[in-house]
Amino acid sequence: MLPRLSVYILISLPVLLVQGSSADKKKSPAAPATPPSRPPAPLGDPSWALGLRLYQALRSDSSSVNTVFSPLLVASSLGALGGGSAGTTASQFQDLLKTSSPAKTGGHAGELVSRALESFAKANGTSFHLHTSSALFSKQAPPFSQAFVKDSQARFRVQHQPLGKGDSKADLKQLHGWVKAGLGGLEGAPLAAEIQAKAGALILASALSFKGLWEREFSEESTDHRTFLGKKYTKVMMMHRAGLYRHHEDMENMVQVLEVPLWQGKASMVFLLPFHVESLHRLEKLLTLELLSKWLEKTNISSVIISLPKANITSTLSLQKQLSALGLTDAWDQNAADFSGVSDKSKGKVHLGAVLQWASLELAAQSGKSDVDLEEENIEKPKLFYADHPFIIFVRDNATGALLLMGALDHAEGEALHDEL
Repeated sequence: MLPRLSVYILISLPVLLVQGSSADKKKSPAAPATPPSRPPAPLGDPSWALGLRLYQALRSDSSSVNTVFSPLLVASSLGALGGGSAGTTASQFQDLLKTSSPAKTGGHAGELVSRALESFAKANGTSFHLHTSSALFSKQAPPFSQAFVKDSQARFRVQHQPLGKGDSKADLKQLHGWVKAGLGGLEGAPLAAEIQAKAGALILASALSFKGLWEREFSEESTDHRTFLGKKYTKVMMMHRAGLYRHHEDMENMVQVLEVPLWQGKASMVFLLPFHVESLHRLEKLLTLELLSKWLEKTNISSVIISLPKANITSTLSLQKQLSALGLTDAWDQNAADFSGVSDKSKGKVHLGAVLQWASLELAAQSGKSDVDLEEENIEKPKLFYADHPFIIFVRDNATGALLLMGALDHAEGEALHDEL
């Protein structure tokens, strides 16, 4: 513990000195008497319920590294296609979006997802920079019902894109061209396996790139190279600053919870960091919506010194295995699938071929506006949140509480260092 404590002190001193020198020039105002209202709790939200189940299914694979995906986009895609299903196929789609607690005030799962999509679209360009797109691709399928197409676009922002008559390579080329446009010109990482879409296949695809804009910037003077103790030890750029944030320490489970608002408070990032250097397996086994809700409820406005790595977490995921394990089984079987709401000629001809997602989450230094316009914060006896080892991250909408992104940083790209322990 002693070496670890000395690292904390060395990291915190520059930030404290900066804060102290600012205080000498200008007296800092006291912390706000009434902290900002909390977003709605995760309980009862379909994006959180589905997101946590999918995350644990994805992370059960020991080779999973730097996972990131959008529970909200997966939920919206499933909600759109589920709206065109019937019978047991429809029941299985509905079960995926069910929550263990009563749904939040305001309607059923589809309505909650639709409202969250609208809220994120309105906040784009203020609290964050977001490029996103969702589509339902079809391979030589019968004509779609116009009512289904209209509902998918209006409620869930899912467009219909027919695939050409070419082979799997042509399909993949079309998909990657669509992904690049959806990511604002960024190239999406290739899929681990080729998509073999036969006639009648439906492919749900979503693409998202996200860069949050902090309420307060991490200045160049407060960034330096440090070691990130992940699956490999690497030299990375770490960002440091002190401020007032919602923070909680669970001493029993040895985890810190930190919520950092983004510019204008329309969204926030939540970080879960183990006390000690370790993989995320222990923490991931603890995660339930009830425990997450309890942690978030216990966070209080505190003085915190934050150290975060500059990083870009990216994933390209095919979710058939995970969704099947969660109960979506009939949709993949051409004989069992019932998509009569998609097309009245779908029986025995239309099935779900793939659910794909390309996602990117960037941790950078920028804020939404210059700190010159912000009042100084009163930093007293700060706690230390030093994220130099793997952590879990969430991005949530503060108006609806919906979960836009969930992921894990296991490894930060940088110059490799030898483990001398």
